[in-house]
Amino acid sequence: MYPLLDHIEIPAQLRTLKRNQLPQLAEELRSYLIESVSQTGGHLSSNLGTIELTIALHYIFDTPSDRLVWDVGHQTYAHKILTGRQAEMARLRMQNGISGFPKREESEYDAFGTAHSSTSISAALGMAIAARLNHTKQHAIAVIGDGAMSAGMAFEALNNAGVMDANLLVILNDNDMSISPPVGALNHYLVKLMSGRFYATARRAGERMLGVVPPMLELAKRAEEHVKGMVTPSTLFEEFGFNYIGPIDGHDLDILLTTLNNIKQLNGPQFLHVVTRKGKGYKPAEEDPILYHGVGKFNSSQGIVPKQSSKLTYAEIFGNWLCDMAAQDTRLIGITPAMREGSGLVRFSKEYPDRYFDVGIAEQHAVTFAAGIACEGLKPVVAIYSTFLQRAYDQLIHDVAIQNLPVVFAIDRAGLVGADGPTHAGSFDLSYLRCIPNITVMAPADENECRQMLYTAFQLDGPTAVRYPRGTGPGVAIQQEMQAIPVGKGEIRRQGTRVALLAFGTMLAPCLAAGDELDATVVNMRFIKPLDQELVSQLAAEYELLVTVEENTIMGGAGSAVLEYLVNQGNHINLLQLGLPDYFIDQGDSAQMLANCGLDKAGIVKSVQQRLALP
Repeated sequence: MYPLLDHIEIPAQLRTLKRNQLPQLAEELRSYLIESVSQTGGHLSSNLGTIELTIALHYIFDTPSDRLVWDVGHQTYAHKILTGRQAEMARLRMQNGISGFPKREESEYDAFGTAHSSTSISAALGMAIAARLNHTKQHAIAVIGDGAMSAGMAFEALNNAGVMDANLLVILNDNDMSISPPVGALNHYLVKLMSGRFYATARRAGERMLGVVPPMLELAKRAEEHVKGMVTPSTLFEEFGFNYIGPIDGHDLDILLTTLNNIKQLNGPQFLHVVTRKGKGYKPAEEDPILYHGVGKFNSSQGIVPKQSSKLTYAEIFGNWLCDMAAQDTRLIGITPAMREGSGLVRFSKEYPDRYFDVGIAEQHAVTFAAGIACEGLKPVVAIYSTFLQRAYDQLIHDVAIQNLPVVFAIDRAGLVGADGPTHAGSFDLSYLRCIPNITVMAPADENECRQMLYTAFQLDGPTAVRYPRGTGPGVAIQQEMQAIPVGKGEIRRQGTRVALLAFGTMLAPCLAAGDELDATVVNMRFIKPLDQELVSQLAAEYELLVTVEENTIMGGAGSAVLEYLVNQGNHINLLQLGLPDYFIDQGDSAQMLANCGLDKAGIVKSVQQRLALP
């Protein structure tokens, strides 16, 4: 089925093909990718859009010697296939399989790990400067998506790169459907001209000649900018010190190859604007690139058939609460950093468009933007993934917590997230949140508690955080009426002897199952901060062993809060902390990952029995 693709294990073999063979290779690669991802799940539409660009980059540049940094990394499946990992695609994003993102330890062709967005230009700039200091001729190329360009970090790197005059190529992979593709042969000709040596040489010669007459040099530069401005969408990147080239058709191999080959000969910072289409070559993905962004297994000939589920996801529970709360309180404002679908904000964005703000991939801005809104008497709710809130930690402390502003953080994807692996796992939020003064931190055990905790958080006059996992809960009925939960109060859910299991968040379900086998008391702690100190003291006085269980790193987490309190009270009771270990956990099945960490029923029972057996 794949006469060209099946004979390419490394890019050096790709470079032996004739240029007129590359369109066939692109067709084979696109067909293989659709079939492969339909069997494993993963990111589809973004990868279909980068096939020609990936082929062209590996064909023109001498990878892995030339450094190729992808941003965001979920667009690298074609790159993985062309760099010796075609057979391993069958275990994409599975335990002991290859990652869905670039990973340095996985391949020498993965120059930099990129799973959070907007880091590529900084990393590639560092590589370009290192090449200069090491006196090597390596090229450094950053491929960054148009969404990732909205982050401040990308512009910080652009600003820095221009003054460093590094040999850096930044490729903007622009797949926004609203941006028109480049038009006609004239546009292609001008792009080739601007990227060629003739243009660069002529410009340098003109600068030398006009340099003796500064006003004429300035006039010439302005004229050049205006001419470029007539055939390109912006000269913004020229102001950063880059030579801007484009836009070009990212699916036209001929123009890609010619342009990249010309740019390869140039010195200094270059900026290439490439327009691609998400889902290119697969009609269902072209028509609905959002649906096909991250997919499960599906029949490629039929497309994705929506599955009906009786359970709501936690993101849906949040989205429904947000709409219900907005109907009650006109002060509510919903904010997301480019995660409308993932965070469950689609309905809210339609019903309350004037109170909905997607600020793009700009987590730091999202948090301080919310702080500014809160200063004016409104009540912002920031919907954000746990792993992405890490990027706005300073803003959380400095702009929200120090000023004690009433901002609600609805923290999705808490704990392990399965196939997306350690870069997307919410392993640390309890640890990094509970050390911040003024903030209230809570973790629901089920669907209804999630809704009621969000309501509770909204009533408080200060920073609050409700953290919940990806996917569905245990299936608890959701009470439509919203009632506040007593702040800082846990509840005993099962009475037992000898052992008390203190469950935080979704660990209540496995603790209840383990409690039945152990005949242990089980407590739904609910609040991490403030901790229910009265209940902890009571349990410490009554039980032989306390066990804290959380889907967060043990170090500094909820269990540490219990331990710190008891030690400060002079109480040295036998305490066992169960949670995520002190290493990054690779991707896999979520349930199996929890079992591997000892956070299922069997693991909890085993850990408790081993501790009780100690003298």
